[in-house]
Amino acid sequence: MAELPSLLLASLNPSTRKQAEQNLQSLSIQPGFLTHLLTLVLQTSQDRAVRLAASVYLKNLIKSRWEDDELHVADADRSSLREALIPAMIQLSNASDKAIRAQVAESISLIASVDFPEQWPDLVDKLVFSFSETNFEVNIGVLETAHSIFRPWRAETRSDVLFTVINYVLSRFTRPFLQLFLHTTTLLFSSPPPANLAQIAQAMVFSVDIFYDLTCQDLPPDIEDAHAQFFGAESGLFLKLLMWDPAELRGDPDDTTPSLPSQIKTRILEIVELYVKLYPETLQASASVEAFVRAIWDLVGGGKRPSVADDGLVSQSLRFIASAIRTGYYKQLFSSKETISGLVQGVVVPNVSLREHELEQFEDDPLEYIRLDLALPSMGGLGVSNDAVTRRQAAAEVLRALVSSGLEAETTEVTGAWIGQGLSEYAANKSENWRAKDTAIYLLTAVATRGSTTQHGVTSTNALIDVVQFFSDHVFQDLQADPGSIHPILQVDAIRFLYTFRNQLVKPQLLSVLPSLVRHLSSENYVCYTYAAISIERILFIRQGNQLMFASADIKDIAPQMLDALLAKVEKAPTPEKVAENDYLMKCAMRVIVTARGALVDEYARLLQRLVAILGVISKNPSNPNFDQYIFESISALMRFVVQANPSTLPTFEQALFGPFTIILQQDIDQYIPYVFQILAQMLDLHAGAVPAQYRTLLPILLTPAAWQQKGSIPGLVKLLKAFLARDAPAMVAQGQITQVLGVVQQRLIPSKLNDGWGFELLQSVVQHAPTATVKQYFKSIIITLLTRMQTSKTDKYVYHFVYFLGFCLAVGKEEITPDYIVSEVDSIQAQLWSQVLANFVIPQAPKMPPKDRKVVIVGLTRLLTQSTFMLRDPLAHAWPPTFQALVKLFKEEQLLTKKEDEDPDAGITQVDYEEQTAGYQAAYSRLAAAETAPVDPVAHVKDLKAFVGQELASLSGNAPNVKELLERTDAGVTGPFVQELAAAGYNI
Repeated sequence: MAELPSLLLASLNPSTRKQAEQNLQSLSIQPGFLTHLLTLVLQTSQDRAVRLAASVYLKNLIKSRWEDDELHVADADRSSLREALIPAMIQLSNASDKAIRAQVAESISLIASVDFPEQWPDLVDKLVFSFSETNFEVNIGVLETAHSIFRPWRAETRSDVLFTVINYVLSRFTRPFLQLFLHTTTLLFSSPPPANLAQIAQAMVFSVDIFYDLTCQDLPPDIEDAHAQFFGAESGLFLKLLMWDPAELRGDPDDTTPSLPSQIKTRILEIVELYVKLYPETLQASASVEAFVRAIWDLVGGGKRPSVADDGLVSQSLRFIASAIRTGYYKQLFSSKETISGLVQGVVVPNVSLREHELEQFEDDPLEYIRLDLALPSMGGLGVSNDAVTRRQAAAEVLRALVSSGLEAETTEVTGAWIGQGLSEYAANKSENWRAKDTAIYLLTAVATRGSTTQHGVTSTNALIDVVQFFSDHVFQDLQADPGSIHPILQVDAIRFLYTFRNQLVKPQLLSVLPSLVRHLSSENYVCYTYAAISIERILFIRQGNQLMFASADIKDIAPQMLDALLAKVEKAPTPEKVAENDYLMKCAMRVIVTARGALVDEYARLLQRLVAILGVISKNPSNPNFDQYIFESISALMRFVVQANPSTLPTFEQALFGPFTIILQQDIDQYIPYVFQILAQMLDLHAGAVPAQYRTLLPILLTPAAWQQKGSIPGLVKLLKAFLARDAPAMVAQGQITQVLGVVQQRLIPSKLNDGWGFELLQSVVQHAPTATVKQYFKSIIITLLTRMQTSKTDKYVYHFVYFLGFCLAVGKEEITPDYIVSEVDSIQAQLWSQVLANFVIPQAPKMPPKDRKVVIVGLTRLLTQSTFMLRDPLAHAWPPTFQALVKLFKEEQLLTKKEDEDPDAGITQVDYEEQTAGYQAAYSRLAAAETAPVDPVAHVKDLKAFVGQELASLSGNAPNVKELLERTDAGVTGPFVQELAAAGYNI
C-alpha cells in the first residue's frame, strides 16, 4: 500500500489516469483497504492533494460497493470503518480541512443510509457524546456529520421505515441538540463577542440546517414545545438572528460568498417557509408570519443588499413571501392594493432589474448565465437546493403567487404601470434605456404566467393579459432585428419570450417564427445562439394530445440548414472539453434528426461524417455526460430513420462507425462503451441476412470477463448478445459460445440483485433461438442455478423474473421443450419439486404480472394445464385447480391484453425527453432511446387469448375425462364467470 499516495496523484493527471485507476482498482479489493485510505486522509504530513483525492476515492468506493453483492465489502472492514469515521470527522474539524471533511461527511451519510440504525446503533450516541460547550471546532465536525445523515430525509417519501429511523434519532438527539443550539445563540449574542465568533457562527449555520432536517417530515414534540422560544413574534430566537449583524462577520462588499450571518438568515427563512407550507396552524397561533414579513422588509426591501453574496438571502426572502401568499391564510396581510404596490415597488422591481454582475456573466460565463436564467422557481422548496433560483425568478414568483391567489386584477394593474413605464423609457432612448425594456418584458412574463413546467413551458396564463398581442407589439421586432442593431440581451429576451410562451402560439405562428430562430443559430453571441437552439428543441417537442405538433414534412426543408448551423458551432470549439461544453446545441441537433426522420436521407452521409468527427474529438477527454448522450442518440436516430427509408444505406453507417467504435473498445473509454454496444446491436438488428464477418470477430471480446466488469455496459452487452443469438445461434453453438453465454448468466448476472433481470433476458433468448439439443443439454443446470439463487437471496423482483421465465419456456412451444419435459426436468432435480415451485412461486405471482407480460404467462399456463399429462394425474393433479384460478385472475384486466394496431413503432424515440426521464440503465446517461426496438412477441401466433384458452381447454376436456372434476375443485366465485363466458363463445368444457 506504500504506492497509494503516488497512485492517487497519478489518477488526477489525464495522461496517467487510466493506468492509475486500474492499479487502484486491484489494490481496493484487498482487506483493510478502506480503513487504510481513511488513515491516509487524516495524515497531515501528506500532500493536501493526496488527502483530498483519498477522501473522494473513499466516498466513491463506499457509493459503488457498500451495497454491491459482487464486490462486497467484508464485514470486518465495514465494522472497523464505521468505528473510525466519527473520530475522523472530529479530527478534521479544522477550517483548513473543510473540503476533505465534506467528502468524509458524505461517506458517513452513504453508510448511514444503508446501515443505520440496525448495523450502526451507536452512531447518534457518539455524535451527542462529542458535543462540547467550549470546543466549537469539534462541534462543527459533529454537526456537519449529523446534517449529512439527516439531510436525505428532506427528499424522502413518508413511510413507516423512515419514521422508525427519525423517531430513533429524535429520542437520542433532539434534547441535547436544542441545549447546544440555545448555548450557541447565547454566545453569539454575548457582548463583547467571543474571540472565536466565526467558529460559533459556522456551528450555528449547521444547527439551523439540522433544525430544518428534524422538522421536514413532522413536528417533533420537543421542538413543538419550544415553538415560542424560536418563533415568538416579540423575542423569538429566529427573529433575533434575522436582525443579528455583527460588524466582525460582515464580508467584503465585492465578495461573492455569503457571510455567515447571511447564511444563517437564509436558512432560518427556509425553515419559516417550511412551516408556512407544512405547519400553518402552529404559526397562526401567534403573529409570527406578520413579524417575519416586517423583518424581511427591513432586511431586503427597497433594493437593500444588492451584492452577489446576498443573492441567496434575497431570493429566499422573496420565496417565503410568495409561499405565505399562496397559502391563502394571510390574505388580509397582502390583499390591499397599497400592499401589492409596495411589494412590487419595494421588492419585485429592484430584484428584476439586471445588475452589472449579470451583464458580466452574460459576456464572460454565458453557460452559467443560461443555466441560472432557465432554472424554474419551482425547483426551490422542500429539501431541494435553492442555489439555482435567481433573484429575478424569486421576484417573479411573488407576482405569480399574487396572480394565482385571486389578486389578478390588482397585481396586473400595478405591474402593468411599471411595464408601461419601462417600455416608454426604452422608446425615449433605445440605445441607453434597453435595460428598462428588459425589466418590462421580465415583469410581463412573470405576471402573465399562472402555471409552468420545465418540459412544457407556460401551461396556463393570466386571462387579463394578451401574451400574443404583447409579442406582436413589443417582442417580434427584437426577434427580427439584425445582429448589432439592438442590445444582444433584448434579442435573447425575444427568444426566451417565445420559448416561455411556446404553448400559447398556434402551429402556423410557430412555423412563421422558426426561420428567425434558425437565423439566430448563426449569431456571434453565445447566449443568443444557445437560446435559439433551446427554443427550437422545445418547440419541436410540443405535443397536441399524444401527437407531436411538428412532423417530418414541417421541417424537411430547413432541417439541413439547422443541423449545419448547430454542428458548425460545436465544431469550431478549440478543445475536446469546449466541444462538449454546450450540450444544448447537441440536444437540439438530436431533436431535429428525430423530427426530420427519413427526410435526411439525401444529407445523411455528410451529417454522419461530421458527427463521427465530433465523437473522435470528444473521446480524447470525455467531460460532459449530457453531450455524450445526445451525440450517440443523434447517430443512433439518424441510422434508425435513414436505414428505414433506404435499407441500402446500412453499409455506409457500418463503414463510418466500425473504426471509431473499435478504438473506443480498445482504449477502454468506459463512458462510451455502453453506447457502442447498443448501436452495434442496433446495426446487427437491421441486417436481414447472414451475420457479416466483421461482427463475428467481436463475439470473443464480448464474452471475456473484463467486458462484463463495468456495470453500465451490461444492458448494452445483453442487447448485443441477443441480436447475435437471434441471427447466429447455430454458429455460436459450433464455436462453443453458447456455453460461454450461459457461463456469464450463471456466474455474473443471476447471482447479482442488480443485474439478474438482464440474466433472465439472455436465458429467454437462448431458449428461443438456440437449437433444441443445446437447450436440452443445459436446461437442468439453468434451473438449478435459478433455484440456488432463489434459496440464497430471494427478492420480489427475482420471483417475478423467475415466474415469467417459466411462463416463457412453457409458452414458446419449442420442439421437444414441452410442458411435460419442463416438469420432468425440474422433478429430476428433486422429487415433487415442480409442485413446490408452482405452490410457492407461480400460483401466487402469476396474477400479479404486469400487463406487458401477461400474454406470455397466460399462454404458458394454458399449455401447462392442457398439454402436460403430469398435471392431470397424481401427485400433481392437486395443483391443477389453483393453477387454473391463477390463469383466470390474469384475465381481470382484459383491455390491457390487446395491443392497438395503429401504435407508432417509433413513439419511444420521438417522445424521449431527458428532463422528465428517470428510467434507464444503472450507469447514468446510458440508455439510447433511438436504439430501442419494439419488443418481439414470442407468442405472436396467438391473436385472441380467450379463444386460445377456450380451444385448448375444450380440446383437453374431450380427451381427459377428469377435467370437469378438477374444475369443480376450483373456487366457483373466481372461475365460474370465466367458464360461462367461454361456454357462451362456444367452448364447452
